[in-house]
Amino acid sequence: MADSSDAQAALSTSTPADKDASKICVLLNATGNVPIIKKRTWTVDPNKTVSWIQKFIHKYLKLDANEQIASAPQASKSAPSDCSPCPPISFQFLYVNQTFAPAPDQIIKNLYECHGTNGKLVLYYCKNQAWG
Repeated sequence: MADSSDAQAALSTSTPADKDASKICVLLNATGNVPIIKKRTWTVDPNKTVSWIQKFIHKYLKLDANEQIASAPQASKSAPSDCSPCPPISFQFLYVNQTFAPAPDQIIKNLYECHGTNGKLVLYYCKNQAWG
């Protein structure tokens, strides 16, 4: 009888850990002239995209409205004639393991499975192109 109650206690205490176990640990490192995020390690839902992390960094750093986080520079598109000119955009770049910039629609789970090290996905963010 005591063994079954211990097993139930273990199951009930492991439930919150299971929620965290399904998340991916992401390490955010600043590179270059971008502000540093003091809390470097974050747990992220594996189904989130790279663009979600870019928006999170943008929001957390409280960047100006004319600054946008991007994983690669985007070619300027010609605006319709009735559209007012947009302000200049200062890009921020996001890199995986100091090697490549993932696509904004890339899922974090896929990046972690392919490029995760020591149980973490290491991402570097910067305002200017740093690698590749």
